[in-house]
Amino acid sequence: MLAVTIDQQELVVTERPDPVPGAGEVVVRVHAAGLNGADQLQLRGAYPPPPGSPIDIPGLELAGEVFARGPGAARFDDGERVMAIVGGGAQAELCVVHERQLMPVPAALDWAQAGGLPETFTTAHDALFTQADLKLGERVLISGAAGGVGTAAIQLASAAGAHVTASVRDESRREEVAALGADVVCSPDESDALGPYDVLLELIGGPNMDANFAALASQARVVVIGVGGGFRSELNLLALMGSRAKISGSTLRARPLEEKAATARALEKQVLGGFDDGTFTVPLFKTFSLKEAAAAYASFANGGKLGKIVLVTEQ
Repeated sequence: MLAVTIDQQELVVTERPDPVPGAGEVVVRVHAAGLNGADQLQLRGAYPPPPGSPIDIPGLELAGEVFARGPGAARFDDGERVMAIVGGGAQAELCVVHERQLMPVPAALDWAQAGGLPETFTTAHDALFTQADLKLGERVLISGAAGGVGTAAIQLASAAGAHVTASVRDESRREEVAALGADVVCSPDESDALGPYDVLLELIGGPNMDANFAALASQARVVVIGVGGGFRSELNLLALMGSRAKISGSTLRARPLEEKAATARALEKQVLGGFDDGTFTVPLFKTFSLKEAAAAYASFANGGKLGKIVLVTEQ
């Protein structure tokens, strides 16, 4: 199979042996694989894959067809359209996934949209509703709202009846962000004056934290799920104490199978139907072939995008 690999912090597209499924596992013929911030970190050597995932083939999300099944894998038939979050290895023509991590692809979505769905919508859904317990009518600030997870979070929070403020640095993207369901779209340096917020979904990291903490409502919940702008921040503990806020961080990649399966079942039950009825969409910024992986990563690093960058296979 053809695969994107990382060799000494450089991307190399090369041939690798086809994977073989174990018990309960499925080999997916990948048609599309979304790019994420974690891929950029892995390329720089800062985010190694969890045990059991390919060491040097990046990619956290995919969509494709069931190609082969290991012993006991019976949930999906050969040829069915599936998608999933994986620990790594998605940016290849074939990828092994445990069947409990797989979800059906909504009929309304093409391959590129499906390839950009699992990581973004699962991460946003888990952060907003499992970690932050977002409720009807609450005020939520999504910091860094133009990326894949941000655009997913806007749609999910809006559909749940929350008042959504979306922080976006690129002014040219504000109208598109508002069209996804944000009640207010602002620049990062304006967001603190528009609070207070019951929930803060932090997708940028260090640079935003100090100002955003000054805008928290009583008993607010802060979930940090992105650090592309910086890993470190000076936290005002008095502001934290005064608001009686709770702060947590979350990733999906290293979670055990049971927890990953639980997030997939939650998305199936509560979200996936919304793609077929038009409630939700997967905004796409640009698609690249596997052989154009280096250009795709460069485009991601340049910023200024709205929605997903997705690698598509030539099959």
